[in-house]
Amino acid sequence: MPKKRKSGGRSGGKRGRASAKTCASCGGTVATDKAKKYTVFSSAVDYRLAKELRSEGAHIPRQQKIVYYCVSCAIHKGRTNIRAKKERHD
Repeated sequence: MPKKRKSGGRSGGKRGRASAKTCASCGGTVATDKAKKYTVFSSAVDYRLAKELRSEGAHIPRQQKIVYYCVSCAIHKGRTNIRAKKERHD
């Protein structure tokens, strides 16, 4: 059977076995090099109040959270698009 991707759908090189991450949506275990990484920023201040404070020149800190999704959940949530073969090789 022909192989669809040279990398097997992973981004790892010659490092052996990758560690596992938990999918934020379904809770499944996914290899780190196969999981789709998505960064979410959250603020402790309400967005309406933050907009007003920013217009006055105040700095509002945001908290950065990295979320990992399995491939099927990333596609379902719209974090990743399914691309044609020609687009994948570009």
